[in-house]
Formats: sequence, structure tokens, C-alpha cells
Amino acid sequence: MVSSTMNLLRSGLSSWLIQRLSALVLGIYTLCIFGIFIVHPEIDYGTWKAVFDNNLMRVFSVVTLVATCAHGWIGLWTVFTDYLTPRLFAARATAIRKAFQTGGAFLIAVYLFWGIQILWGS
Repeated sequence: MVSSTMNLLRSGLSSWLIQRLSALVLGIYTLCIFGIFIVHPEIDYGTWKAVFDNNLMRVFSVVTLVATCAHGWIGLWTVFTDYLTPRLFAARATAIRKAFQTGGAFLIAVYLFWGIQILWGS
């Protein structure tokens, strides 16, 4: 039996929905970035900076960053619970899985705060 100790929402349906909605946000953001490259084929630093100086683009980027973190966490949680099993690690599977989950959560938090600092810093 797989424990949902560190599952994002403790519900398979909620995790599934978050995974799908975050994928939608990531897809829309990707199309937006491709659109910028189509409109500005010879994009330079000044144009790129101007795009991200717009607060709407910054907010959209932060929403996408949060969606990326949620999407990544659910994916990591699924992989950790599917592959770090007692058959693989005997009695220590739960401790090893929790260590990997904690490390993954820490890295996701670091990337989230770092991304926000990059987008909203000076």
C-alpha cells in the first residue's frame, strides 16, 4: 500500500486535475513565448527585457512557474511512490522515499523562490 504522506492534495482526483490544469498553463505559456519569437524574429536583449518588464507578463510567468512546480511535484511524487518500493529497498523504502520527497520538495521550493526573485528583482 502506498502512503500519501507527502502527496500534494491527498486526493488522486485533485492531483490529476492539478496535473492537467498546470499542463494547460504550461502549454499556453509556451505558445505565448513562441508568439514573441514569431513577432520578433531578430529579438535582442532590449526587446526581451521590455517583454518581461510588463507586469502582466511577469504575473503570467509567476503563474506558470507555480504551475511548473505543482506539475513537477505531482510527477516526482508519482515516480517516488511507484519506484521507491519495499521490493527495491527492503524495509527502508519508506525512509528512502521520504528523503527523496523532502529533497525534491526543497529543490522545487528553491526554484520557485529563485524564479520569483528573477522575475520581480531589479
